[in-house]
This record gives sequence, C-alpha cells and structure tokens, in this order.
Amino acid sequence: MTESKVDKPGLLYGLGAYGIWGLVPLFWRLVDKASAGEILGMRMVWSLVFAAILSLIILPRDWFRRMATRRTLLLLAAASAVVSINWGTFIWATNHGHVTETALGYYINPIVSILFGVLLLRERLARWQWMAIGLAVAAVVVMTIEYGKLPWIALVLAFSFGSYGLIKNRVRAGAVQTLVIESGFMFLPAVGYLIILQVRGTLTFGHLGLVHSLLLAAGGLVTLIPLLLFSAAATRIPLSVVGMLQYIAPTVMFLLGVLHFGEQMPAGRWIGFVMVWVALIILTVGMVRSLRRVRPVPAIGDVEEAPGVPGAS
Repeated sequence: MTESKVDKPGLLYGLGAYGIWGLVPLFWRLVDKASAGEILGMRMVWSLVFAAILSLIILPRDWFRRMATRRTLLLLAAASAVVSINWGTFIWATNHGHVTETALGYYINPIVSILFGVLLLRERLARWQWMAIGLAVAAVVVMTIEYGKLPWIALVLAFSFGSYGLIKNRVRAGAVQTLVIESGFMFLPAVGYLIILQVRGTLTFGHLGLVHSLLLAAGGLVTLIPLLLFSAAATRIPLSVVGMLQYIAPTVMFLLGVLHFGEQMPAGRWIGFVMVWVALIILTVGMVRSLRRVRPVPAIGDVEEAPGVPGAS
C-alpha cells in the first residue's frame, strides 16, 4: 500500500475507532452512580466475557498454546497491571470533572513514548523530536503553575499508557488474543473487589435497575468494539494516516470537556494546551516527512495496540 492511496472503508473504520474512544467520557457519565472502582471492575470482567466469546468465533483453537510462552505471559501480566491504572484513572477523572486533563494526557502520550525510546531503548532522536519533547515539558511546567500542582491525571495517563505500549511492543501478538489474556489476569482481582463491594452494600450492579446493570456490562463492549474497528483500519491504511488519526480521540475529549461539560479553561491552561498542540504539529510533520523517504509505506498487519488510545486494549 502506498502513501497516496488510502482505502476509504479503512479510513472510516479508523474514524469510527478514534471517534468512539473520544466519546467514551459520555458513556462513563451514564454509570456515574457506580464508583470508579466498580466501573473498572465491571469493565475488566465483561471485557473478558466478550473477548473470550469473540476468540471462540474468530481465532484458531490452538491460539493460546501457540503464543502462551512464559515470557509472553509475564509481559501481558505487566501490561494488564499498567492498563488497569490507566483505565481506573481515566474513569475516575471522567466522572470527577477532569475530562480536559484526560485529553491532555493522551495528547502528550506520543511524546512520552518517544521519551521512553530514548531512556529505555537508547534510540537517537532527530532535532524535531527533541523540540517536541522540550515543548511538552514546558507545557507541563505551565500547567503546574496554573493548577498549583502537577497535572497528575494527565501524567499518570500518559506514562501508564506509554508503559503499556512499550510492553505490548515486546509481545507482538494480535489485539484479540492479548485482550483475552490481559483480561484473564484482571478477572479474579476484579471479581474479588466486586464481591467486597457487595458485602459492604455499595455495589450498584443489580441494585439500581436493569438499564444501569446493562450499561455497566456494556463497558466490555466499549473496550472491544473500537479495538476491532482500529484493527480493521490498520490493515487497510498507511501508518502515517493511523498516526494522524490518533489525535481525534483527545480532541473529542477536549471539546467535550470544554463545550459539553463546561470545564473551566483559564489562560494558563490554554497556553499549556497550545504548546502541546504545537509540539504535536512538529511531531506529525516530522513523522510524515520521515515516512515519505520510505516507499511503499507498510500497513500494519495483526495489530498489537492502538497508539495513543484511552485504555485501548
């Protein structure tokens, strides 16, 4: 596939995936009578249920035996731990009036991933990449001054998902397979926590009506459907297009936070966001120029993970 030819269905799949991820804050608000911990636990449980059903339909019977080496299982156990932190922080922030800060976290995630490449993988960066990192660091300083504290939600989201992406890059396995295994690691802790909530009398699932319970269960589909759309897109469109589409999700979150939820945006926050946006423009232009030097640009095959996505596993 060449850079000049973009498959229209693939582009629509990508728009659908990132659009859904961007709109996820609206969904979590529908179940905000439940605690963030309960929503997270339900998401973990139902993600396994729906992913396991899908695996029975689309995957060969021996898929687990073929990929379940000790190294892979250890990596996926670590991945499940860091993505749980990402999911929990995102759900809590969404239901406590911090949607714009979650957007900031996913805006700076690609820059954090580059920083990980330097610090952990000893990658060498071009000048434009250093410029992007410098602007992002300066933006965090500006945001810290404005908030009066570190923008911890954004940083936790960016670094947890950056860590998740780094781990998944070492696994090199399909999206559905890894989702089943990661959800399997999460399942027992999630069930245990939900039982504790039930004993304490604070569990809302099964106690606030059928619609509420169905919405909590649908958290598994919210995890699975956009991931499948992304996988379908990434096999059809160039990597450069995928890289640019990833900014749709945080942009939708940002617009929701400001326009729908009415979150305040003082001048200092605007300055910080503009600095991040400039850094991302530098990053995107540099990435596109680099990819143009290599023809044809390969499409992604069996996708391991969506870049820069809120809890995309």
